[in-house]
Amino acid sequence: MAKIHSKERVIEYAVDFKIKVVELTDKLDADTIQIAEILGLHPVMVYRWRQEYREGKFVATPTRRIHMTKEEAEPKPAETRGEELARLRKEIAALKKENDFLKKWEQYLKDQKQADSDS
Repeated sequence: MAKIHSKERVIEYAVDFKIKVVELTDKLDADTIQIAEILGLHPVMVYRWRQEYREGKFVATPTRRIHMTKEEAEPKPAETRGEELARLRKEIAALKKENDFLKKWEQYLKDQKQADSDS
């Protein structure tokens, strides 16, 4: 999700994470400030990511898609064991980031539901 680059705690977030946050702010009726707070981000950072996304500074990488046609896909060349291991580790890391994000969002929704029921 994020890499710390120096002693001053400069954090670099992955482009995929930034894109998911921007898409989340676009899809939901929630305020950007609320979403930033839930994710532990500064609101200015989220606004900047939205601006960079609109300017095309980072683009979403295509996701895996299942084709529902009868055409056979071209067979992939066999991966070496090391390449497969590296690919799987990368995929695991991406899935962990997505899982953490969804857990935070689920907790936020639970808190909102609890706050609404208390009112």
